[in-house]
Amino acid sequence: MTFAQTVPSVRVRAPGKINLFMKVGALHDDGYHDVATAYQAVSLYEEVTAYPSETFSVEFSGSIDTSALPADRTNLAIRAAKMLARKAGIPTGVRLEIQKNVPIAGGMGGGSADAAATLVACDALWGTEFAKDELLALAAKLGADVPFSLMGGTAIGTGRGDRLSPALATGDFHWVLAIAEFGMSTPLVYGELDRHRELHANELAVPTSSPSVDTAVLQALRAGDARLLADSLHNDLQAATLHLAPGLGAILELGEKHGALAGIVSGSGPTLAFLAADADAALELQVALSAARLTALRVHGPVHGARVIH
Repeated sequence: MTFAQTVPSVRVRAPGKINLFMKVGALHDDGYHDVATAYQAVSLYEEVTAYPSETFSVEFSGSIDTSALPADRTNLAIRAAKMLARKAGIPTGVRLEIQKNVPIAGGMGGGSADAAATLVACDALWGTEFAKDELLALAAKLGADVPFSLMGGTAIGTGRGDRLSPALATGDFHWVLAIAEFGMSTPLVYGELDRHRELHANELAVPTSSPSVDTAVLQALRAGDARLLADSLHNDLQAATLHLAPGLGAILELGEKHGALAGIVSGSGPTLAFLAADADAALELQVALSAARLTALRVHGPVHGARVIH
């Protein structure tokens, strides 16, 4: 592949996600779990701008505190850029500017969105012209949620969440996000789930090694019916998250008291996603949660995955 610098900079936007449904399989010997999840990309975006550079670097701005984010080679966006450069034989680096809006360690895949946007931005900046399937294969090596951030829309994820199948969703779904003032470690939440399952092994059903998404979720999405979807929302990680952060339970109750059709922990949390009947109901719920001194954002989905905007 020939290196061809084509543009002075590239800006890419990639969405955060909500897990509408999540079943977690049994713990494997390698310490991981297979999952079955229904992802929906929503209108809360990360923006990555890539500039030519001799080295690899990243800096942050945006609506959230980024002071704790690593800016060295451990950063997922830097890893994405270096991986693409190695595969394409690119002899130079890239300077990344990331405008962050998705909560950090919030269960919405913000870091994954950064990595997906970086792959698209560097592909355009360097003129490498990889096919979508090639980018998806690279994305899967970076993390379970990165391929979905690249793909967007609504999809079913199996395996580690990175084996994707598009799911038909008609119309728009309206959500209100309650953003926590703290983050949560995904491995910590999975560990809490494993401890809970072991402690209550005699009372709980044995987790399957190959979980699947309930057909009711797919039917609700296909129908574009928010009320049907509300009845189908499920997250195996929710109990573990609430045990580690019990204050979230009161916020779930508050949201449902103020008109949410249902509330759910997104991914490993602590972001809470409330499904509203329509745009007007979402606005009323946002106002109510804001009045309770919570950070509440209105979003809708599904939206496109990572794409060039400039």
